[in-house]
Amino acid sequence: MHPRGRLRTRALAALLLASASCGKRAEPGAVQEAGSAPASAGTTADAAPSASAPTEIAAAPDAGAGGHCPDDMVFVETSFCPDVERRCLDMEHEEKNHLEICHAFAHEQRCRGEERKLAVCIDRYEYPNKKGGHPVWMLDWSQSQATCESKGKRLCLASEWTAACEGPEHTPFPYGWERDHDKCNMDSFYIDPRKPAPRAQFFFYSKDPEIAFKELSRLDQSVPSGSMETCQSGFGVYDMPGNVDEWVQNDGPPHEKSKWAGLKGGAWGHVRSQCRPETFSHEPEFTYYFVGFRCCRDAEGVPADEKWPLSSEAVPAPQVEPHDFAPEPVVPIDPPGPSKTKYARTGHRE
Repeated sequence: MHPRGRLRTRALAALLLASASCGKRAEPGAVQEAGSAPASAGTTADAAPSASAPTEIAAAPDAGAGGHCPDDMVFVETSFCPDVERRCLDMEHEEKNHLEICHAFAHEQRCRGEERKLAVCIDRYEYPNKKGGHPVWMLDWSQSQATCESKGKRLCLASEWTAACEGPEHTPFPYGWERDHDKCNMDSFYIDPRKPAPRAQFFFYSKDPEIAFKELSRLDQSVPSGSMETCQSGFGVYDMPGNVDEWVQNDGPPHEKSKWAGLKGGAWGHVRSQCRPETFSHEPEFTYYFVGFRCCRDAEGVPADEKWPLSSEAVPAPQVEPHDFAPEPVVPIDPPGPSKTKYARTGHRE
């Protein structure tokens, strides 16, 4: 990381804000513009189809912690299919960000290729992994990884994140088969970020910590971690779709911009907000006001073949020095929270 980025981060941390530099600047919602869209109107895929015939996806048995994970993490043990075929029954073509948003899937799915077992420990809540806490914001991929490493953890692989979100029943949303913005914090109308001039950077990127924090607070439409009981997966992991977008390590083929990094879950706006899609439209140095993360770690006492492997095509992530870039809780000043009205189909309010 550029030394200037470290200086900005440490300065803002003093005002309860851990911020980074060197990320490219984006307009509201841009984090979602290049998410991995379904292969077709009725398909969601994270990997190239296998030549083998599709097979039914088997539901996994209930899994308890069983001493495999620390007390603040959830043990996820399941079968996982990297390439799922699903049929969308209600597709919205969202024009502003060029998204295909499926509102309901048929209650059937097939695995194109081979399932294998997956076991991992994952934070129950978005970092700092505290119920009722505020998700961390404005950290890039390396800072997020370093912060996880400082806790004896790491960023989740994309497949691990997806498996935890889909739960033992492997549903496209953590709560089932139909998209529902009353269950998770999503579909809010964005508050436009401010700039001092048309070609200037946003105020939330300001080098002045007071200016940046005031603007971050004004834009904040998150909810406290774990405050929506309906937004948890069958494994008991909260706020995976919606609230804030989350950094992961991409374990599939690389993409030109994101390389080893990816973003999962979407934030509080009108985006896909499913378990499968992954956004590759930003470099690992990217920071934004609704981008956070959660941590994973290998589960203790599980067979080596249940540790999810990187694809042979994946770009290995660089090593980072463990360092806590979010040492203090984020406490916004009078944040507005979710919008009172929500996006419905084709942008109409409801």
